[in-house]
Amino acid sequence: MEEKTFTISVYSENNVGLLNRISGIFLKRHINILSLNVSESEIENVSRFIIVVETTEKWVKNIVGQIEKQIEVIKAFYHTDEETIYLENALFKIASSLLFDEKQIQNIIKESQATIVTVSRDFFVISKSGRRSEIEELYEKFKPYGIMQFVRSGRISVSKEKMEISSLLLNELK
Repeated sequence: MEEKTFTISVYSENNVGLLNRISGIFLKRHINILSLNVSESEIENVSRFIIVVETTEKWVKNIVGQIEKQIEVIKAFYHTDEETIYLENALFKIASSLLFDEKQIQNIIKESQATIVTVSRDFFVISKSGRRSEIEELYEKFKPYGIMQFVRSGRISVSKEKMEISSLLLNELK
């Protein structure tokens, strides 16, 4: 089986230690987590983990099964990139003098559809949402000018297909 990128969505109660146990499942199998994001979900009092890995479908099925055995986990799903709509966010901090002295910087910002978040005397901050490749491309364009700070979020995603998590929860509560 060929390795592909999979996005795993885990709906769970928000309990201390769950992240550690979930990451241990990947550690035992020597599978690197490429991206991890945890946030509130569309369901009140339920958290959603978005975990991105590169592995085979056989392994991702096994991992999802192990994750679902965790007592706080309500349901876990996995999807390929083709089955999801996903983005990452990034912030770039760059010296303010470049914004005014280097005309190319303004062109890069405009062409990449990035947004200037703040400008101060010493620096300005640019925000970019998009695919990882778009953010990496912008990083490479800014790199020659000097990046003071850079941070990128983990992937956030929604599935293209309807996820019946809300009705699953209602049925489990009955």
